[in-house]
Amino acid sequence: MPVTHLRDELVRREAATLAPYATRSTDTRGRVHPEAEHAFRLPFQRDRDRIIHSSAFRRLEYKTQVFVNHEGDYYRTRLTHSIEAAQVTRTLCRALGLNEDLGETIALSHDLGHTPFGHAGERVLNDLMKPYGGFEHNAQSLRIVDLLEERYPAFPGLNLSWEVREGIVKHSSEYDRPLVQEFEPDVRPVLEAQLVDYADEIAYNAHDVDDGLKSAMLDEEELAEVRLWAEARDAVRREHGDAPLSVQWYQAVRRMIDRLVTDMIATVHQRVEEYGVRSLADVRACPIRLAGFSDEVAKQNRALKRVLFDRLYRHYRVTRMGMKARKIMTDLFETYMAEAQQLPPHVHARIATGEPTARVIADYIAGMTDRFALDEYKKLFDPYERV
Repeated sequence: MPVTHLRDELVRREAATLAPYATRSTDTRGRVHPEAEHAFRLPFQRDRDRIIHSSAFRRLEYKTQVFVNHEGDYYRTRLTHSIEAAQVTRTLCRALGLNEDLGETIALSHDLGHTPFGHAGERVLNDLMKPYGGFEHNAQSLRIVDLLEERYPAFPGLNLSWEVREGIVKHSSEYDRPLVQEFEPDVRPVLEAQLVDYADEIAYNAHDVDDGLKSAMLDEEELAEVRLWAEARDAVRREHGDAPLSVQWYQAVRRMIDRLVTDMIATVHQRVEEYGVRSLADVRACPIRLAGFSDEVAKQNRALKRVLFDRLYRHYRVTRMGMKARKIMTDLFETYMAEAQQLPPHVHARIATGEPTARVIADYIAGMTDRFALDEYKKLFDPYERV
């Protein structure tokens, strides 16, 4: 087939294979800055490729998920978490007849705006930025793809499709209302975006159990009270009781993921039928979010989250690093605010053009990796460290 006809063939395949309530490439509201269509890549595929090639995506490799980068190379980072969330999203989209390119793109970009040191870092930066409009990672993700990435001579940012940008700020069930005025805050996001919120949760619950057990910061006895884990673990004991313990843990995590994903597929199908969803417009107008778990599995999932919060996220080692993060990020922010000349020339230049100093500093700190923030702290405050 001639290359010039490939795009038409891809559009035809979408029309023939996607569910009537999926988001087709022909449904897109386009980009802020008009661009010619690509010969054989549809809009959401191009968006995914732009995310993968962005600087912000690469920096996720050295940003904390739960464990700070220097604690070990084995543990998940924001990058591996984003990839795992994208994998779950693709599975859900394929099973439900949705647009995999769109779902994967939103999943890969959903954590671009995270600070160093995980959620602890985000809380610190939000506290520091309260007098200047606050800080929230979904808003920062949109800011990155709309403004901060520099890749094109004709416009700032990555110039992503409207639906991807909407998904970045509206995939979560709670989002900042002022931020989403551009994205119709009173209507539901597309179903692909709704799924990302749960794929994110499925991925981090599963890999935090895995990392927690491997690090010995989580004990199997602490998980025994969680039915979602207990049933998966018991099945593995019966079938693979002679396997090494690490293999048994991994197999139990796999079963847990499969249980959650399977339940969500069934629940979405049930809700689509219950609410008579037959089009993308129906998804947006639906009185509830279509993505979700059944009541029983949602209950089990909440129990798992409670144990992870109480036993892992509040573990003394995690708490200690959170306190270090507060000191490091506070000292960096206050130092830059007191003397902006401490900033690198390319960052300081933005202030010189009239951008608000605090927001430029927040952009700079939020973009740091864990190790860069630690190195910057040493350069600023350790008199024996070369600057």
